[in-house]
Amino acid sequence: MIMPVTTTRTSPDWPCQVKAPGSYDWERSATRWLRELVPARYGSYPALVRHPVLLARHAQIQVEQEIRVARTALQTARADLPRLGMPESVIEHTIKLYAAELLQLQHIARSVRAVSEALVGRGSGR
Repeated sequence: MIMPVTTTRTSPDWPCQVKAPGSYDWERSATRWLRELVPARYGSYPALVRHPVLLARHAQIQVEQEIRVARTALQTARADLPRLGMPESVIEHTIKLYAAELLQLQHIARSVRAVSEALVGRGSGR
């Protein structure tokens, strides 16, 4: 028997690694993607694997913390790195690296929120 596949439009923030909500096996693809965002030890905890909403919550907290770290690193680089003996070219490169990482992390945070909302909407917290 072929099951009908229902899909919904996804936002621009929807991660390409996750199948569209409502499509076959989309929750498994969401769980796999979310596990990549948390430290390996968390991604193997049975409670987090069995409850994708819980995993999404943890991933959201993890990414928010990484954003705070990137912001701090960016905000303090100009003052701290010269004291560590870093040449100006390395400092400039490092600042650009932190700024790019911050943008990427902000995108990931929006993606996690989109996936989390879809999981909550599907009742995946069971």
